[in-house]
Amino acid sequence: MTLELIGRLTAGVVLAFFMGKLVSRMKLPAILGWLLAGMILGPHAFGLLNSSLLSSSWYRTLLSILECAMGLLIGTELVMKELKKSGKQIVTTTIVQSLWTFLTVTVTFGVIFHFTGTTLLLAPVFGSIALATAPAPALSIVKEFRTQGPVTKTLIPLAALDDIVAIIVFFTLITLLSATGKGGMSLPLTLFLMIVLPIVIGCLIGLLGSKVLKIETSRWMTLLTMILLILAVASVGLYINRELLPKPMMNFMLMGLAFSATFANLVPEKRLKDIMEAFSPVLGISLLTVILNLGAPLDYHLILGAGMFTAVYILSRALGKYSGAYAGGKLSGLPATVKKYLGLTLLPHSGVSLVFTAIAVSTLKGIYPDSAVLLQGTIAAAAIINEVIAVIVAKQAFEWAGEIQKEELSGIDVSLIS
Repeated sequence: MTLELIGRLTAGVVLAFFMGKLVSRMKLPAILGWLLAGMILGPHAFGLLNSSLLSSSWYRTLLSILECAMGLLIGTELVMKELKKSGKQIVTTTIVQSLWTFLTVTVTFGVIFHFTGTTLLLAPVFGSIALATAPAPALSIVKEFRTQGPVTKTLIPLAALDDIVAIIVFFTLITLLSATGKGGMSLPLTLFLMIVLPIVIGCLIGLLGSKVLKIETSRWMTLLTMILLILAVASVGLYINRELLPKPMMNFMLMGLAFSATFANLVPEKRLKDIMEAFSPVLGISLLTVILNLGAPLDYHLILGAGMFTAVYILSRALGKYSGAYAGGKLSGLPATVKKYLGLTLLPHSGVSLVFTAIAVSTLKGIYPDSAVLLQGTIAAAAIINEVIAVIVAKQAFEWAGEIQKEELSGIDVSLIS
């Protein structure tokens, strides 16, 4: 039976990969193809990824390891010496646009939920997920069209800082939400287990691992070292989850983020680039599989039923991002083009937001199961609709800002995780 399930998963990953390639040919992020593949192959459609697979213990363990690996997508961008170059202007703009987006989406859904009888606790969950920005689509445009100018210079460091704020707000909120459940642990203990402990574990292993990663080795040896270190981080989390806690609470993505942010600040810049180039295939497969898993349980009827909420979510988030970036840029004295067009480059939303949704849904299932279904359907639909629109708008924003070079690069191979 296990071999059959492994075969199903392997076939699903391969099909999702080619679905991503097909979507990429249409100049859209491959991640949309992976999500669509999950929905098409899941138990509510063709059933290749059936309920037996999705509920098996080995599969859940594998996902935990892959989520840990996914943390590198953000953590390796958090190099302090680079972040310091961003200056107070970008930090101010980031905080203003992030928190304004959170407030805009939260208040909008709070009003709607008040009149529809939905629990108001779901509104800030939507707001916290809306904070996340997927930098890869916009950065792919930067690379492909060789954009140059103040919008480009602001966007690149802001993308990493934006995710820092999103992570802090989201995980703090999820911790508070978990503490409201029946039989839940005290807030300080929950906060420690969901935020502090994963960061401590990741940092400690990242500190030790950096001593090995500093050593120049072959590409294959570097890849093997990274895999072993990721397994070490995940193994500690799995042990704590299964042996020391009454219920699984460790956040593997946060552990991976802390691990990678630590070694990224301790190894030379050139060596970090070599490490990430070697690990790139594993990172791509990890992201593909986790997004495939997120799409698999989705019921098409639930997505269609969330139409109104999806529209509200997309529009309120876009309003928050644009107006927040404009206000932040004006407050910090950024150039006029940045104030006008930066917010439009921040609209891409998949990637981290889908992972956030999976974590939020897992938390809500035991407290407000109906809200979990609503959240999952809304964000899944929004990820598809918004990403199509957002990539087009982001490219147009660079054109309006006059930062796209006249001679476009040709033959660019878009990254697997873009």
